[in-house]
Amino acid sequence: MEEIKSKNKTDDSRHYGEFGGQYIPETLVNELHRVSDAYNKYKDDPAFLKEFHDLLNNYANRPSLLYYARQMTEDLGGAKIYLKREDLNHTGAHKINNVLGQALIAKRMGKTRLIAETGAGQHGVATATIAALFNMDCEIFMGKKDTERQKLNVYRMQLLGAKVHTVTNGSMVLKDAVNAAMQEWTKRVDDTFYVLGSAVGPYPYPEMVHDFQSVISKESKQQILEAEGRLPDAIVACVGGGSNAIGSFAEYINDKNVQLIGCEAAGKGVDTDQTAATIERGSVGIFHGMKSLFLQNDDGQIDKVYSISAGLDYPGVGPEHARLAELKRAKYVGITDDEAVDAFEYIAKTEGIIAAIESCHALAYVMKLAPTMGKDKIIICTVSGRGDKDVASIAKYRGVNIDE
Repeated sequence: MEEIKSKNKTDDSRHYGEFGGQYIPETLVNELHRVSDAYNKYKDDPAFLKEFHDLLNNYANRPSLLYYARQMTEDLGGAKIYLKREDLNHTGAHKINNVLGQALIAKRMGKTRLIAETGAGQHGVATATIAALFNMDCEIFMGKKDTERQKLNVYRMQLLGAKVHTVTNGSMVLKDAVNAAMQEWTKRVDDTFYVLGSAVGPYPYPEMVHDFQSVISKESKQQILEAEGRLPDAIVACVGGGSNAIGSFAEYINDKNVQLIGCEAAGKGVDTDQTAATIERGSVGIFHGMKSLFLQNDDGQIDKVYSISAGLDYPGVGPEHARLAELKRAKYVGITDDEAVDAFEYIAKTEGIIAAIESCHALAYVMKLAPTMGKDKIIICTVSGRGDKDVASIAKYRGVNIDE
């Protein structure tokens, strides 16, 4: 099943301008209402927030470091560069922030089973981790291509007790994993909660992910004020569906002097058919329960997309990002595979950080941007995850086989 959508748009759907909403199968209408009700009940509940923040601080290892990249700054010769180190979180990425929030809601709803989609595997690992912590069953859906290029994370999920389903439909990448997870959810809603990993899908998911990931920008704002006494000039983050970016942008959206820059996966080039640069190349459509921007053909069928990054290999973008682009509040740029791999190697040699290939799309743009800015300017770039999972793939990209 290539698309999951219906004409149904429920009354409590939320929108970002024309984007967002709930376009869902009839079988999920009541369950989405229950998830919405639970989210709205608990998001401001003191007991819920206390447990959430306690787990963020004492289990997930927050606050994450805001690191001044001195050598990178000096080498590039322009703006000061700070890195928001989400790679230092437990499980190695920003994904755990959102998983903790959604899993706590699931627990309060009486659910005993978590399901999730994953591309690069970090969301799957985070979901499997919290399922183990909460003593819940866990099943993860992952495209066959992604299981092959992210073998380490597949084994990590299994080690944590999760069952990993290899999805062989469609292009066998992230969008197909989302399809499979949604289909599974329609079959078993009584005891199951779908932990959606990105800022996509039907309401309330984009809002939930925004809220739970906003801890990134809440911390970075406080940290940069302490370090520099003022706000940054630019925030840079990679964008697939857009979870780490919306978390990185959230607290700065109303600070008009702070430029927000999302870096999409251009693959072999924005002007080729081997790309995942949705905002630069996409058009308005409906897919995965939401109205947003998608890479699609003239008949509205979702195009195949490509990126070296399994986490950015997605044909759409979250509705809030689509709206920020429409309003020109945020700027979105495409970064090619070659540029991201160069950044992967650069940040390792310059700062001793092996960053996720997803994050390296953002770092690649910082490498272009910083030299064009004065030394009195400040950039914060979110390192959304660590790159252990990508080392074999990058080595292969460079013609070295380390799997044998």
